[in-house]
Amino acid sequence: MTRLHVVARGRVQGVGFRWFVQETARSLDLAGWVRNAADGSVEVEVEGNQAELQQLRAAVGAGPRGARVESVDELAVGTDALERPFRITR
Repeated sequence: MTRLHVVARGRVQGVGFRWFVQETARSLDLAGWVRNAADGSVEVEVEGNQAELQQLRAAVGAGPRGARVESVDELAVGTDALERPFRITR
């Protein structure tokens, strides 16, 4: 298992971005969470197999219709196990 923590910036709030990420992650059977950040970005922490993580990373970079992803930054990750199912959190 590998873990990925990314922050998507651009027009990523108010366009169904969290729901899009949640549904994509669940379809890939990944564990983790997605949330809006106070600075207008969206954070995602996810755990799973490398191939599925790459698919989710690509989906986050593209975003749903109506989003405009300007950047996706990868951050250092923790070591605690992530919960299933993948969920939207605050």
